[in-house]
Amino acid sequence: MSIRIGLADDHQLFLKSLGMLVSSLPGYEVVLEALNGQECLSKIRLLPSPPDILLIDLNMPILDGHQTAKAIASEFPSVKMAALSMKSDDRSIINMLKAGCCAYLMKEIHPNELERALEQMHRTGYYNADAANINYRRLLLYQEEEELLSITPKEKLFLQFACSDMTYKQIAAEMSLAERTVDGYRETLFKKLNVQSRVGLVLEALRRNIIQL
Repeated sequence: MSIRIGLADDHQLFLKSLGMLVSSLPGYEVVLEALNGQECLSKIRLLPSPPDILLIDLNMPILDGHQTAKAIASEFPSVKMAALSMKSDDRSIINMLKAGCCAYLMKEIHPNELERALEQMHRTGYYNADAANINYRRLLLYQEEEELLSITPKEKLFLQFACSDMTYKQIAAEMSLAERTVDGYRETLFKKLNVQSRVGLVLEALRRNIIQL
């Protein structure tokens, strides 16, 4: 049975091109295309069942990506959502993750990576580009590192704050720590979770159920 995909983007040419690309992938079927969040919600309600995965543009009229993701998560919690954007700032990414997205994809993503993202979202519930870029040696050591992984209470608290739109300076103030100490937590967690960015850190912490949004 094909994996059913929904697409929402206010640029019609991009929407149609993306739809053709996804439809060309073996095992995938595009069941919904919408030009804004409101249209997306209306069309989902008319389907016999919601799509398995929904790709949502961050900047759309009427209902933007953040509002749309929150509404979908509330009304159709089984739908796995990925944000699509040209923006890569921490605030935009964290806000979309908090709204219910399980992946954040840049619009210049390579088709091969898009296919890998869709497959992993369907199979595991999350797609973390950082984790996908672990080299083969790291992959061979992955199980061993899983067994050795230990997150301290302070690191877990830092992870929880990292899921907000707070800057690292604000997190340091909230934890009553020097910025250098918070930077140390970040770098240590990057190594422990095999990631390279704040977004990767949050996604991996969510995937492993270390924290919850």
